[in-house]
Amino acid sequence: MNTARQAARQRRQRRRLVLGATLGVSAAGVLASLVIGMLPDRTPDAAPAAATPVTTRQVSTTTADETGTPSASAASPSSGSPTPAPSATATAARQRAKATPRPARTSAATASSAGRIQPRTTYTGVATAYEAGDGNGACLFGPSDTLMIAAMNTTDYETSRACGAYVLVRAANGKSVTVRITNECPLPCAPGQLDLSRQAFAKLADLKVGRIPITWSLVSPSTAGTISIRYKTGSSLYWCGIQVIGHRNPVTRLEVSTSGGWRQLPRTDYNYFLSANGSGCGSSIRITDIYGQRLTVSGIAVRPNVVQHTQVQFARH
Repeated sequence: MNTARQAARQRRQRRRLVLGATLGVSAAGVLASLVIGMLPDRTPDAAPAAATPVTTRQVSTTTADETGTPSASAASPSSGSPTPAPSATATAARQRAKATPRPARTSAATASSAGRIQPRTTYTGVATAYEAGDGNGACLFGPSDTLMIAAMNTTDYETSRACGAYVLVRAANGKSVTVRITNECPLPCAPGQLDLSRQAFAKLADLKVGRIPITWSLVSPSTAGTISIRYKTGSSLYWCGIQVIGHRNPVTRLEVSTSGGWRQLPRTDYNYFLSANGSGCGSSIRITDIYGQRLTVSGIAVRPNVVQHTQVQFARH
């Protein structure tokens, strides 16, 4: 009997021990959950993703439709500083803008893409003089019929964009002269400076003065013949350089007709437009001036170093 009571007491003690251990484990678990819940959020990636900006680069571009008409561009060049990544809303808006047809620019807007020298703008600088010889220069037009010519400073020469431009130069004494840009004036010629032929400088001041303050602006003269085209020495159907001569207004673009449409050729600092793989050599040529006027010339064969005349000319502005 005593043995039975002792066995029952031992079973009750074991149950109490097991129950106590279970309650202890449960309490420890609850306490751990409370402690963990009170700690700060340690989720990886969340904070860094929100705090680290993404560097993006926006590039200003000007596109053209199949007719070669420039389209508007709203992007600005990046200054190089980090900017936050665009939102999904902004990205969608840009995609809609790309898909929306843009109206063709007017001739006035086209002029803004011509480069540093703009129509209806007056520039300030100085005039110096140089011995122009027969009038040939960096533009490679060849000997000039008149020595009322000038060399444009390298900055405003702008990879030969200034070649063939007619410029009205005014001195402080009220005298003026119109010259054609046929050459480049390297450093130390400063922006705004014109190095006039001695003959042109003499129209403004005594050559002994050597250097005078001036203002100058682009003009579209009334006395101009028709445009001529010249293929560079060494040109063929597989490589060619094309030059425009005798244009009333500065030329900003030259395109050639190819099987894939009009192709714009890059311009060199010696005033030729190059087709490095021969694409469009010997085909129709389309020329655009600073005012957005376009002329199309056909029937010009690849005849190296031969001046071939056309019957077209840009209108006055």
